[in-house]
Amino acid sequence: MTTLEKYLPALVWLKGYRTADLKHDSVASLIFTIMVIPQSLAYAMLAGLPAITGLYASILPSILYSLFGSSRTLAVGPVALTSVMTASAVLPFAVSGSEHYASIAILLAFMSGVLLLVLSLLKLGFLTNLLSHPVISGFISASALLIIIGQIKYFLGIESNGSTLVPLATSLYAHVSNTNLPTLLLSVFSIASLLLVKRYFGRFLLLLGLPTSSVQLFEKSGPVVVVIVTTFIVAILSLDQLGVAVIGSVPTTPPTINLDIISWQMIKALLPGAFLITIVGFIGSVSVAQSYAAKRRQDIHPNQELVGLGLANIGAALSGSFPVTGGFSRTVLNADCGSKSPMTGIISALLILLTLLFMTPLFYYLPTTILAAIISISMAKLISFSDLKKLWQFSKKEAYLLIVTFCTVMLEGMETGLIVGVILSILFFLWHTSHPHIAIVGRVPGTEHYRNVQRFEVETHSKVLTVRIDENLFFANARVLEEQLQNLVSQNKDIQHLVLMCTAINMIDASALQSLEKVVLRLADAGVKVHLSEVKGPVMDKLIGSILLASLSGKVFLTQHQAIKALTVEQADE
Repeated sequence: MTTLEKYLPALVWLKGYRTADLKHDSVASLIFTIMVIPQSLAYAMLAGLPAITGLYASILPSILYSLFGSSRTLAVGPVALTSVMTASAVLPFAVSGSEHYASIAILLAFMSGVLLLVLSLLKLGFLTNLLSHPVISGFISASALLIIIGQIKYFLGIESNGSTLVPLATSLYAHVSNTNLPTLLLSVFSIASLLLVKRYFGRFLLLLGLPTSSVQLFEKSGPVVVVIVTTFIVAILSLDQLGVAVIGSVPTTPPTINLDIISWQMIKALLPGAFLITIVGFIGSVSVAQSYAAKRRQDIHPNQELVGLGLANIGAALSGSFPVTGGFSRTVLNADCGSKSPMTGIISALLILLTLLFMTPLFYYLPTTILAAIISISMAKLISFSDLKKLWQFSKKEAYLLIVTFCTVMLEGMETGLIVGVILSILFFLWHTSHPHIAIVGRVPGTEHYRNVQRFEVETHSKVLTVRIDENLFFANARVLEEQLQNLVSQNKDIQHLVLMCTAINMIDASALQSLEKVVLRLADAGVKVHLSEVKGPVMDKLIGSILLASLSGKVFLTQHQAIKALTVEQADE
């Protein structure tokens, strides 16, 4: 791979691209575009922006990612979680739907793009590892539940404010008496229709006589049919005159950023939200991209993903839209439609552009309640109670982490919940590593294997104590290790040799080294020699020339078995 191909991955797949591939991707793009348009409109509304903004966010970002991203399947555009995180970040500064609000959302997209590119330049993608599975699961489930609760106002046709559980519930309760009956009936029809077409649309197509291959291709387009039907009902019955909210007139030009609002104070205030959107979006994108790359035996380069997503978000800002990322549902649709290459993303973007240019009048009577229904059904899939059940059985500490993250998101918001989850994950990690597992081991009879005396029937020697340390040694556990070793020796008065089996030690820092030196000197005064066995090369490199080896009262053995043989022979000679 040349340097140019490394930074522009499109050159790799374009080399072998053929006319037949273009025909296949064109068909896939057409079907994908039809199905993704309602979703894009819904997610823009979720971000607190005019629904049409979702289409702006699906054009230039998709093209840029297709050219610079490393995944050949990932579909980039508006995604539910980043959309609602956008609303959460922007709402403190502006009223939803205002020009000021749109400008801040555009600025947020630009900041997210710049942050992704900076992470790529500094190769800091590893920061996403700070989000453990319990934190991600609790965050996604709570966010999805909040999103569903937030859609109730569209189902009832009432006003409601708030981004967390208590304000949302209070506001809904205060306005529920103003429920618009036509909106409520249309909402029930929309939800029921979406659930029915999801389950039976494929069977219906089979009854119409369509071949199985066509049914597999079109069965996921059921929501599009529901969108068309509900829009037609609103138009024919003039339900908009009865209070049913519709998209209405669509602006011919995308929103533009008001440069007057940009200030260092604004940027600093938006930075935490932009960073969280960046991290959550990147984790979601890479997870989806890697899963499909594994299925198709393709490669994913996380650092190049940062570049592709960064440019996509800058493209979103230039398009007058909001932060985007690689979405699970978009990617599933892309793959199911038969996408074979990133060309699908480019063609679908062009088709959405044509839709914006020539078909926007058709969106006038599109009711917001059908978009809310699409969002809610999509989000319901993300609420997982099975994760909590599995974690409770496997590790109650991690289950508590999930619960705390979930509750914090529900009560204090997404940003606070995610930050609390990350901090607790780090604290749990430090607690675990500061309490290293230390096992007394003995030889399994007839072998050269050494195992925990509490788990196996093993042979031990009365004057030789072997301790296996199952953790890297650093400042957080140095003092605990020192105390535990001294306690073990004090409990065995006949011990003359202490062997530290270092099989699991991959790293040792200065604090741990100093603690080991203290142990060696104190035990030497008590007549106990300290030995090391099975020290790994990188660790040994750091120990060479240290005071520890110089003051070591015993020896360094290549294997544990050599240590026991040598020391037991020495004891026999004595």
